[in-house]
Parts: sequence; structure tokens; C-alpha cells
Amino acid sequence: MRVTVEIVILALIAAFLGLRLYSVLGRRAEHGEEPVQPRFDTPQGGIGAPPALRHEDQPVSASRVRDMPPALPAVEKGLRDILAVDRRFDPHAFLDGARAAYRMILEAFWRGDREELGHLCDRAVAQDFINAIAQREAAGEVVDNRLVRINEAMIVDAAFAAPLARVSVRIVADVAAVTRDSQGQVIAGSLDDAVEVRDVWTFVRDVSSPDPDWMLDETDAG
Repeated sequence: MRVTVEIVILALIAAFLGLRLYSVLGRRAEHGEEPVQPRFDTPQGGIGAPPALRHEDQPVSASRVRDMPPALPAVEKGLRDILAVDRRFDPHAFLDGARAAYRMILEAFWRGDREELGHLCDRAVAQDFINAIAQREAAGEVVDNRLVRINEAMIVDAAFAAPLARVSVRIVADVAAVTRDSQGQVIAGSLDDAVEVRDVWTFVRDVSSPDPDWMLDETDAG
């Protein structure tokens, strides 16, 4: 598991490293920033996955199952393999949820929220983010970043290998990034110029577990 190459580059240049899930596949926001998704609390009070990345109580409709998101045949087979063992899995809802997770995880990283990253990411991925936060803090730097919009989200891989379901989503987004020093002075980046970021995020869930949440398991360049 490794942090996205593009994000590592942004981290080195602008202390920008980092890169669960509500919009339509491939839909581009027409104007301005997409609305920030709210947090969702688990019954125990911790941070849980957004509804679309949770194992729902009601099975999806037959028409929803037939209406798969656009995907290569091998990817569609993987989605159907997951559906065969988890009848409540909804590819469309998952894809919507992945977009919200992308925002939540990025924003948690930018504000240095180690606890939330631990709830949303696999241990190794969370540790990568935490290490980057520590490096940023040691340098006395603060990031003032903004996810302007998500331009595209598409499922590019899906597989089931008992007991784990894995789904990869390619995300293309515009990010405005600014790094400030300990005095608040801008030392890199600009909020006026967004950078296109392309990532593939892989989410995993143990379908035999009562835990409803999908976790970010891997990040890669898109």
C-alpha cells in the first residue's frame, strides 16, 4: 500500500500529501465547490462510513442490480461476484459513497485529524497519512487546501476473494492547495489555481463481518 504518487509530489512541493461516500457517475459540478458532505456517527459515537459505504438493512431492487454502472466486462463480473455474496451491495450507491469518502479523507488529512483517518482507512494507509502530518507539523507548515470539485468517479476494478470484497474507484478531481509557514505566510500554491488530481482508491470490506464499514485499503496514481 502506498500514497498516491501525485499526492507525494504535491506534498513535497506544497506540503500536500493525501489525498467512505453523493453525486452521479461521471457528473461534473457545473459551478463552484461541491457541497461538503456531513459526517456520520456510529451508534458508539465514532466516525462511521457515509450511508452509501455501509452494509444496508434492505436488499437492493432487481432493477438496481441489472442497471450496473458503466464498466468493463471483467469489472462487471467482479461486481456481480460481490453481489452474489452480499445481496445488499449496491454498486451505484457505493460509487456515490466513494466520492463522499474521498472528500472526508482528504479534509481529515488536511486538518491533521489522525483519529478520523484511523476510522476511515486501513491501518497502513492511515499510518502513511499520519506520518505525512507529522512531517508537516515538524516543518511548522500548515496547509490551506480545498477540494474544488470531483469531475469523474468510475469503478475500474472489483473482486471477491473470501471473505474480502474489494472495489477500486478512479477519481479525477480539482484541488486548490496552499501551504503556509508558522507565521501564516504563503510559501507555496494558490487557492486561485486548482490542480487536476487523478487517483485510484481501493476500498475493502469483510463480508462475513458484522462491521458495515468499507475501509480505504490502497491509494494509487490514476
